[in-house]
Amino acid sequence: MAEAADIQGTGPSPARRWLRRTITVAFGAPLLAGLLQAPGGSSPAAAAEDAAVSKTVDVSLDTLAPSAPVDGDTVTVTGTVTNRGKKTITDATVDLRVGPRMTSRSEIEQVTARTGYRSDSDPAPLEDAPTVAVPRLGAGLSAEFSLSVPVSELGLDEAGVYQLGVSLTGQTSDRRYDRVLGIERTFVPYQPEATKKKTQLTYLWPLISSAHVSAETATDDQQTPVFEDDALATELKPGGRLDQLVSLGKELPVTWVLDPDLLASVDAMANGYRVKDGTLHVPGRNQAVAERWLNALEKAVQGRKVVALPFADPDLASLAHRGKDVPGSLGHLQSATALAAGTVETILHVQPSTDFAWPAEGAVDPSILAVATSAGADKVIARSDSVRDDLPYTPTAARPFGDGSTTAVVSDALLSTAFEGDMVRAENSTLAVQEFLAQSLAITLEQPEDQRSIVVAPQRVPTVAQAQTMATALHGLSGRRWSQPTDLLVAAAAKADPDASTAVPSGSRYPKKLRDRELPVQAFRDMKTTRDELNDFKVILTLPDRVVTPFGNAINREMSTSWRGQARTAAIYRDNVLEYLQTLTEGVQLVDKSDLMLSGRSATIPVTVQNQLLQDVHLVLRLTSSNKNRLTLNGEAVAELPVKISGGHSQSVKFDASANVNGQVPMTAQLYTDDGTPYGQPMTFNVKVSEITATVMLVIAGGVLLLVLAGVRMYSQRKRLAARNAEAEAAETDPEPDDAESDADPEAEAPSAEVDRDEPEQPSDLTPDTGPESGDPSGAGEKVDR
Repeated sequence: MAEAADIQGTGPSPARRWLRRTITVAFGAPLLAGLLQAPGGSSPAAAAEDAAVSKTVDVSLDTLAPSAPVDGDTVTVTGTVTNRGKKTITDATVDLRVGPRMTSRSEIEQVTARTGYRSDSDPAPLEDAPTVAVPRLGAGLSAEFSLSVPVSELGLDEAGVYQLGVSLTGQTSDRRYDRVLGIERTFVPYQPEATKKKTQLTYLWPLISSAHVSAETATDDQQTPVFEDDALATELKPGGRLDQLVSLGKELPVTWVLDPDLLASVDAMANGYRVKDGTLHVPGRNQAVAERWLNALEKAVQGRKVVALPFADPDLASLAHRGKDVPGSLGHLQSATALAAGTVETILHVQPSTDFAWPAEGAVDPSILAVATSAGADKVIARSDSVRDDLPYTPTAARPFGDGSTTAVVSDALLSTAFEGDMVRAENSTLAVQEFLAQSLAITLEQPEDQRSIVVAPQRVPTVAQAQTMATALHGLSGRRWSQPTDLLVAAAAKADPDASTAVPSGSRYPKKLRDRELPVQAFRDMKTTRDELNDFKVILTLPDRVVTPFGNAINREMSTSWRGQARTAAIYRDNVLEYLQTLTEGVQLVDKSDLMLSGRSATIPVTVQNQLLQDVHLVLRLTSSNKNRLTLNGEAVAELPVKISGGHSQSVKFDASANVNGQVPMTAQLYTDDGTPYGQPMTFNVKVSEITATVMLVIAGGVLLLVLAGVRMYSQRKRLAARNAEAEAAETDPEPDDAESDADPEAEAPSAEVDRDEPEQPSDLTPDTGPESGDPSGAGEKVDR
């Protein structure tokens, strides 16, 4: 073998190599069996020992190019070998091992599952192929390698999938003979010519994020949205996750799957937004970033197929398993579905399909199917590890489901999960790409005479590295030698395989690991509480849309699939929404009153209603007397008056009251909506009745009359006395005869028996007890208007 990777030559033909290997095995096996001291063997025990030893060195494959070679190409493999053991490795070489052609997808899975070298299943190194010498590799040290081999030297006899192994063979200080100390395997999909029937492959490209917008809005006319944080901007910036998905996706033949809430959130950012900062709301600073991303996305989706999920991507499984028994929960799915098309059309100016439901990880059961189709979707994106076909080949994705009214689009589980995990490491990315390409070719070669339609539904929220790896794999299919791209709508309409399963999996088969990550029942109870309070609140508003829209969207976000595995964070979001709604509802309330004093038969009782909102409200105020015998309101125990209060104002409402008996009367004031639903908390106060009866009034009137009569009599007596005094003075100045004096009135000569009395005047009490109406809270000792 050559000693350096850059040494290349023309080797023997594939047929000659195969003959040489056969002869070597035939004649060499007896000899090897007799060498008792040989370090390796073909027994299971020896193979297991080989596997353990071969984990001493970690072989990392960083690149393999081209990923799907054809005749005339040169395959280059680069990577690193790292000594994980405690002994120094000497006299080592890195070489290539190409296995025989694989005949099924299950063989690919078996090779992927192996972790160490096995002498009973791994092929021998390629003869006359270049190698890389590693003279010495200390414990914990690494060395890079690069191997380049013409396709003609790989022994690829016919089209198919081949195992390609890279191994390090060497010695250690305790064992001075060559052993395989490390190996890594990957695959080479070899299809030099286009197949007669190409597999139609649909790849979903999801644009989904978590909830970022709160239920709060600013007080301006535009209702500027308030974000919980500014984390969405990080995803939108150049190099961010969402930025990469758009940049990569625009060059790929994919079907875009969008969450309308993400579009609405970014659109809100582009038009100005605010961000929570403790108790404050500060202006958002990434308006331009959002606008740039939206523009790029709009260009990317023009002329492409777009599927819109229900608004905020509701968790269908959680709703089916935990929420459907909570009244009103299914209504959220219907409203979220109704929002989808309009949101996408308004922002991106494309008409999306809203016929598809996508449960988490494509897992379905009868209850999920019922919920998924309850809002109008007639197609469900499932996955083959949930809907199992048990066929020796991979059938077409689409098939009638259940009673036939729903179409199941069953994505391929192996292809859909190929890029999960850590794709930041170059080795993981390279292995994932090669396995994806190998599996896709294997599907085509299972039944080369029949064209089938395959769907790939990857993880909902891929990382940047995962998205880049997916793009690399799709570029590997760009030659279209065994597959051709199509969209999800075409895939859903494809002719179903008659042998494909159409049975809905039972609920008992739903994976426990997925069920454990679902939203709890309490989450849907919290949503119901918020929805009920919102319904009670909106009916009093003159501009209800200013409240209903942001809170309705927030409730939709509360059941998003993105909350899976984040129970605490989801609960905090729900609590914040409800607390803010309660803050608004408490802005319309009754102002507390102190006890009142009612003196007299009738009066008016004022009750003040306060509106701290920015819009007008309309309600009904009901005042109730707990003792009709003592105090009535318009002759009854209960009185109601409509009330309309301008935003930011208070209004005092007056009720006519009539007193019958002295004593204290508890009163209750309660606001109601127009349909008779109580609004807010009742307010109680007491009215103390101190009534002046008719008998008392007669006694007072009689006393006043006596005083008046006494005053008249005293006035008459004084007048007569003054007249007699005047006559006497005249007689002294002009004396009359004695006989005249004798004619005088004998009574006039006697002094008056009455004396002047200064009697106090009884007050009439004609002024009111209270002043004019005031909007301020009642003070101590308040009296009512009479």
